[in-house]
Amino acid sequence: MEKNARIYVAGHRGMVGSALVRRLQQAGYGNIVVRTRAELDLLNQSATAAFLQREKPDFIFMAAAKVGGIHANNTLRADFIYENLMVEANLIHGAWQAGVKQLCFLGSSCIYPRDCPQPIREDYLLTGPLEPTNEPYAIAKIAGIKLCESYNRQHGARYFSVMPTNLYGPNDNYDLASSHAMPALIRKAHEAKQRGDKELVVWGSGKPRREFLYVDDLADACVFLMEQGAADGIYNVGCGEDVTIRELAETVMSVVGFTGRIAFDASKPDGTPRKLLDVSRLRDIGWQARIPLREGIAQAYRDYLARHGG
Repeated sequence: MEKNARIYVAGHRGMVGSALVRRLQQAGYGNIVVRTRAELDLLNQSATAAFLQREKPDFIFMAAAKVGGIHANNTLRADFIYENLMVEANLIHGAWQAGVKQLCFLGSSCIYPRDCPQPIREDYLLTGPLEPTNEPYAIAKIAGIKLCESYNRQHGARYFSVMPTNLYGPNDNYDLASSHAMPALIRKAHEAKQRGDKELVVWGSGKPRREFLYVDDLADACVFLMEQGAADGIYNVGCGEDVTIRELAETVMSVVGFTGRIAFDASKPDGTPRKLLDVSRLRDIGWQARIPLREGIAQAYRDYLARHGG
């Protein structure tokens, strides 16, 4: 990828998009195109197509998406499937019309069947039923993967898909009504510490196993693939290791400095029992995650304090 390449990062204000912008700038790419939602509504097909025709980016990172945790996914099901389908259809079709050379579509590990063999390989896609709590979001993301594959096959495009595991880091969403497990735990532990609580309430049983990836590692993987000339297919991105939700909560509590006990709320859903990605495809071409979990949580907590105060 030439340093003067014109690169559009869709969703640059989100956690993933902002990490991509940071990584591109660090690597010396100076021609980065961004638009806020107020400047460009990606749900609007004609506006998206006109923008891409006008700007003519060489590369697109598709980090724009409606995302959330179990509660948001399970209650805003229509919003999650509609908005994600529309954004990806408008961007991928518009990219092809505008002659975009290469595109990186950001998916999610929830595309894989609920009861997948572990670790999860890319070819396990569509081999079983999805996790019901986030099925609409997963189906939208699967459609994005198939859009990329279909435009490659029919039109000779060079669009590839990246499936990250559970992400966390700077610019995360800490709204307890819509956040994922990691930011929710960081906020809950911090507030429990401030109040002097004796316990930290954690959703579910604490038994499910999850893999977590610091978002700057994901951004590094995406730029690595773009620079390697990736042109098709799916790439899992993770660290290759998982922990139980109990272990995660204990690590967060240790980093935050909350010394109370954990209380699990078993009335809340656990979601998928285990979700560990097989990252050998990406590792075999020379990339692996660098930031350990505890170090990443410490960096995320510093970001939380800087943005939301002590």
